[in-house]
Amino acid sequence: MAAAETAVPALPSGGGLGAPSGTVPVLFCFSVFARPSAVPHGAGYELLIQKFLSLYGDQIDMHRKFVVQLFAEEWGQYVDLPKGFTVSERCKVRLVPLQIQLTTLGNLTPSSTVFFCCDMQERFRPAIKYFGDIISVGQRLLQGARILGIPVIVTEQYPKGLGSTVQEIDLTGVKLVLPKTKFSMVLPEVEAALAEIPGVRSVVLFGVETHVCIQQTALELVGRGIEVHIVADATSSRSMMDRMFALERLARTGIIVTTSEAVLLQLVADKDHPKFKEIQNLIKASAPESGLLSKV
Repeated sequence: MAAAETAVPALPSGGGLGAPSGTVPVLFCFSVFARPSAVPHGAGYELLIQKFLSLYGDQIDMHRKFVVQLFAEEWGQYVDLPKGFTVSERCKVRLVPLQIQLTTLGNLTPSSTVFFCCDMQERFRPAIKYFGDIISVGQRLLQGARILGIPVIVTEQYPKGLGSTVQEIDLTGVKLVLPKTKFSMVLPEVEAALAEIPGVRSVVLFGVETHVCIQQTALELVGRGIEVHIVADATSSRSMMDRMFALERLARTGIIVTTSEAVLLQLVADKDHPKFKEIQNLIKASAPESGLLSKV
């Protein structure tokens, strides 16, 4: 999404809407809806987009291009938001979908990527198909994240009953380890952690189960405007049918189904990358060619 660069006159000041101190009241309009809210004084384009996603995320098709517009009293209509605009006084903005649909390119860079490790717990070991293989690949991904300085968020589903993350997974240096009962990893604490990381565009997601926690996490993240890469050789379910149809469904929504080696090499992108040799050493031994291969 990109804002147009046409100039726009300043709006007259206003008040009201019960905005907290230090914030500015803004009316956010999308389609036929209009919802009052508030943003911090000086908020720019990115914060406005985040607010639109929080208010209308389940209705916004993230594969389309949008423009943010501001209502200008002088013209009596909406005009394109200028580049560098910041909110300084009460205003009304709207998000307008354009007719051109965007193809998800799936580019990954370390500075805009976070890894999500979902529920790789001891009690799942006997139930999840090829669990040993996805543990091995998950550990490889976490090693790669440490090498490249990529933040990692880990969740554990009801650890009181299902145990902690398996010992083979080294959680050294991860940003967050959270217990949960919700199937999706998108907890308030996770959203707060993502907000603290500047410029996050992509999440690399792996763990169990593909058709439950992985699927629900991926759909929630996409609804918030984040591109999701699911690592097929590091995610599984108790049922291969559930796994297969979940991956097919997710791919149809524009979520990228990929492999651990593809992710790691895309993140370094160049043989001359200072960390290439360390990543190369990680992938010298190919990921396990398990029964997951024929069931994607």
